[in-house]
Amino acid sequence: METFEDIKEAKEILQTLIKAKKTLRMYPPNNPIYAKTVEDAYARFKSFFDYKDTFVINITHNSISYDSKQIYYNPEKEDNLALFFFKDGLREITFKGGLLQEELEEFLKVIAMDFDREAEAVDDDIVTLLWEKDFQNIQYIVDETYLVDLDEEDYESRAEKEVKNKISDFDELMKAYADGFKEEDVKTVSIVPVTDGDLQMLAGEMEKDLYTKVEKLAAILFEILYQSEGKGELEDTVSFLKDSIKFSMHRGDLFIVLNIIKKAKKILEDPLLAENAKEHIKMLLLYPGTEEMIGLFAELLDSGIEWDEKVFKEFIELLDKNAIAPLVKFLGELKTIHARKSVIEALIVLGKRDIQALVRGLDDRRWFVVRNIIYILRKIGDKRAVEYLLRTVRHGDIRVRKEVISALGELGGREVIQALGKSLDDPDVQVRVLSAKALARSGSEAAKKIILEKISDKMFKEKEFEEKKEFYEVLSKWKDTEVFDFLVKALEKKTFFGRAENYENRACAAFCLGLLGNKDALPILYKHKESNNKLLREFSYTAIKRIEYGQ
Repeated sequence: METFEDIKEAKEILQTLIKAKKTLRMYPPNNPIYAKTVEDAYARFKSFFDYKDTFVINITHNSISYDSKQIYYNPEKEDNLALFFFKDGLREITFKGGLLQEELEEFLKVIAMDFDREAEAVDDDIVTLLWEKDFQNIQYIVDETYLVDLDEEDYESRAEKEVKNKISDFDELMKAYADGFKEEDVKTVSIVPVTDGDLQMLAGEMEKDLYTKVEKLAAILFEILYQSEGKGELEDTVSFLKDSIKFSMHRGDLFIVLNIIKKAKKILEDPLLAENAKEHIKMLLLYPGTEEMIGLFAELLDSGIEWDEKVFKEFIELLDKNAIAPLVKFLGELKTIHARKSVIEALIVLGKRDIQALVRGLDDRRWFVVRNIIYILRKIGDKRAVEYLLRTVRHGDIRVRKEVISALGELGGREVIQALGKSLDDPDVQVRVLSAKALARSGSEAAKKIILEKISDKMFKEKEFEEKKEFYEVLSKWKDTEVFDFLVKALEKKTFFGRAENYENRACAAFCLGLLGNKDALPILYKHKESNNKLLREFSYTAIKRIEYGQ
């Protein structure tokens, strides 16, 4: 999109926001006009995000700009959107491409509030309300030094000035003091809200201190392990280490958990450590993979927490295979896509260590869990999984069947070819086509024979044209004489009954000959280029161009 069109679109979005601000103030949420306004506003943003990732506006006292170009100006105080944002400290607002309609509606509801008339009911300012919404796809920058009313003189200075002017004796001093605090002279001043940056800074300082303490505690406990003599002391020490892991996981301190696990693995190799202490360390190493700990891990993932990718991967690598079963369990309970993707990544790593534990997830009653397990097995690529995957080929959910066919096509094998051949009769056309493509991926003679038999079947001509075309395209993967002769015969075949269906088959054969690229097909294709049937004529012409010019 050109810059001029960018600016034009940005102006229209801003006008949509202004209109929505007024409309949402007038109508309740259950009103059709309210709903239509929100939908129109969201449609405007979606249209913009078709070619842009973000929509960013910069705000000054009386103007709003996009990409350094002014798209709004209003010198008045009334109905001034720029001043509305500016007076509460907003200096920049960013709308991301992943913006949800629910987020936009909540944003519009905030800016539609009449902060002057609803002063008694609304104690917060716009920045605080936006902060409370915790938007994922709307971000903003706040000037922390702003005052609520730019024309308002500092209250403390005014009060001091009044006192100085009225002091003459004690009574006048008291009167000045009382007058200075008359309710009608006091203007409401909103407290500047704490920004995300402030909170992060405070949290960071607190976490540094807490991290140091937990790290020191863990170091002391590991030292105690060396000194422990009785079983009770060892159990108590390991119990405290478990509590340290649990506490750190509760707080999302994956780095601390990781360090404790690494330290435990390291001292396990120390020949100076007593054998009974090593046994307790082995139990400690299993603790992060227990259902209790994986449950905490899953909750953190669902909360949207983001860990350093390196730390996350290292943590997963250090988990024991006992974590597989709990991860499969919580895979079906997670609510966010981000969380599910993270668990899937973890299972791809851990599943390689114990395929048996992973394939138990194929018996889950939830289709999406089964599909995800199939995807994980597909990524692992262990051919031992084939016998378990074959059980799901007839699964009741089409999404599962499609995933397992893709997996089987990549893993291959004699049993896979037979199963895919049966799937060519699946009730769903997408599954049938996907099965044919999976067979072609194997490139085997057995697979070719199955495809040829299916196309030759008398019922094949009854199928929809697009499905026929897909099957013929699959057949073009085998560029040999047998396939070439089969296609020429199909192209020349004529029937009295079912002529329309037969023409479709012949057109598909011409299409496939073009894909083969064999110039020996040109004479017969030229012959049918002048056919009375439009479909056959067009497909023959296309095949000729492909063979002669590679188009």
